[in-house]
Amino acid sequence: MAIRSVLMSTRPAFLVLTPICILLGASLHLAGPGESNLQLLALILVGALCAHISVNTLNEFTDFTSGLDLLTRKTPFSGGSGALPNNPAASSAVLLTGIISLLSTMAIGIYIILNHTMALLPLGLTGVLIIITYTRWINRSPWLCLLAPGAGFSILMVFGTQLSLSGEYQAATLWLALPPFLLLNNLLLLNQYPDVQADAQVGRRTLPIVYGAEFSNRVYGISAVLAYASIILAVLLNVFPTLSLIAVLPAAMSLTALRGATKYGFNIACRPIYLAMNVLAALCTPLLLAVSLLISGV
Repeated sequence: MAIRSVLMSTRPAFLVLTPICILLGASLHLAGPGESNLQLLALILVGALCAHISVNTLNEFTDFTSGLDLLTRKTPFSGGSGALPNNPAASSAVLLTGIISLLSTMAIGIYIILNHTMALLPLGLTGVLIIITYTRWINRSPWLCLLAPGAGFSILMVFGTQLSLSGEYQAATLWLALPPFLLLNNLLLLNQYPDVQADAQVGRRTLPIVYGAEFSNRVYGISAVLAYASIILAVLLNVFPTLSLIAVLPAAMSLTALRGATKYGFNIACRPIYLAMNVLAALCTPLLLAVSLLISGV
């Protein structure tokens, strides 16, 4: 029973985000003329997955111990997994999973730093800091809470992967990281809507809580426009190949999600299709961008 609760607490459905971000970060290197270190890439993926699992399980444990899990209404996209309220005895196992996953991430990071590039150290330290502070502190600052998902899963993973594989920063990586940075911020932003009342009761100060649905919708819309505009601009500047315009197609999903947020506000969970569209936009955009670069051999 504890194993099932731990597995649920890792939020397996959301872990697919990690290999997509790693693939995007590796796409420039894999598409290049040089040899690819697939063993190193596999190690990077394991470390990133451990980091993601650590964030999810530590968040689940903290939400349970704070009582938040008992206040939220569970949906496939918000409110937590429900694993610990259904099996409180598994809380120690979930906490231990989070700690072991974090230590595994740190061990892999140290190995890569010592054997491949010291330049990864600042990114690694930032990632560990986000994991440790996310639930207890970052969630009490609306703007930090907004930016943390994009910073962790896009900036750190995309840049970290590219840097680990090549040993130096590439300017094009900034263009790679920007769309998922904005869309992953949007991913969590909309998923916070159904939880605003419960989150406020335990002291969280997310963007929707502090500024309301209308302001948050504007932030969502601006971020989405900037994400897809950056892809088009990168193509026009010849940073990305023309094929990369396929990554703009999920804009229709973001627009659909925004329409739902505008219509239903914090009650958006009554129409989960809009939350699903938000998730698909955040996943499909970086995946299509990575595929376009790999096919084009840029």
